[in-house]
Amino acid sequence: MNLPMLYRRRFIPNELIPLKDDVIVEMNQELIITKWVTLRPRRDIARGISAIFLKEGFKVSKVLDKNDNLVYWYCDIIQPKIDHIKNTVIIEDLLVDVILYENGTMRIMDLDELSEALERNLITQNEATYALRTLNRLLQIIYRGEFHLLQEPVNQAEKSNPPASEFA
Repeated sequence: MNLPMLYRRRFIPNELIPLKDDVIVEMNQELIITKWVTLRPRRDIARGISAIFLKEGFKVSKVLDKNDNLVYWYCDIIQPKIDHIKNTVIIEDLLVDVILYENGTMRIMDLDELSEALERNLITQNEATYALRTLNRLLQIIYRGEFHLLQEPVNQAEKSNPPASEFA
């Protein structure tokens, strides 16, 4: 299989970044699993493994420190743009994020950025509506105690593939 080139598109700041160092460890029409290292060095996190749920509109990442200890689970609300001709997948970050900590606490992040992007016409009303509905679906999964179903592909890939630190 000829694996696609992955890109991350952000609206604030406006950028399109090739994820050339991300390693796709699994891929099908519904899911892409990647291992990655941070784009810029950070003290708190070093690497992770992500499940990009193409149809659901979220990316669930297990974020690790330099010793491969779990820091948190990070969920991005995304809109994937797949171009089969160019063999690319652009993961558009729709700004809203959910962070889940091991102690059970949760933070919903960047609703202010979603509002700003809408006010500045960086995203459409349809994209903002999609982001909020997708956030609601993700929160319902979490509230029902079913987040483990989204963690499962990440944990499975982590067990069956070498740690991200081996390609860093």
